[in-house]
Amino acid sequence: MTRILVADDEHLIRDAIAGLLELEDGFEVVGRAASGDEALATALRVRPDVALLDLQLPGPDGIEVARRLAAELPDCRCVIVTSHGRPGYLKSALAVGVRGFLPKTVSSRTFADVVRKVAGGGRYVDPELAAEAISAGDSPLSPREADILALARDGAPVEEIARRVSLSRGTVRNHLAAAIAKLDTANRHEAARIAAQHGWI
Repeated sequence: MTRILVADDEHLIRDAIAGLLELEDGFEVVGRAASGDEALATALRVRPDVALLDLQLPGPDGIEVARRLAAELPDCRCVIVTSHGRPGYLKSALAVGVRGFLPKTVSSRTFADVVRKVAGGGRYVDPELAAEAISAGDSPLSPREADILALARDGAPVEEIARRVSLSRGTVRNHLAAAIAKLDTANRHEAARIAAQHGWI
């Protein structure tokens, strides 16, 4: 019996996924969670074989939850389920040991097959996402530039970004200027939009 944790902040989707899997032979949903923190706590308590994690969980996101579970519960195999299938997210997920990455648009049959495959030690990446990730290439941004651009995307002024990353305003402006130049955009808002489209922030 494969023991499964389902983590999604949308109640309807969480219940739909759990209900779908419970109709399958050999699956048992042993935990449900609505946030990253709840997913971690539940996983450590119930020790599932497979954790199905929404990418954009509140609190630590699905990729960060997977990273922590790889360290704290290495026998648990993680699958990212998302409606935000951007290449950068896929690369980040694979880098932390995620065993599966699939969009919420897959059929129920494919979904169950992927869970079964991952539970058996295999891997699965949606073919279209894999092709996009290969064609998108690696991010040209440094980790610090990506962090600062992510904050700029939310509309934070330079002063607030500087405070949040513990840097001077001048240094923040330099990082933003470098990101704008690397992405060949007119301003930080356009740079943030392009970086987000590629999943780099």
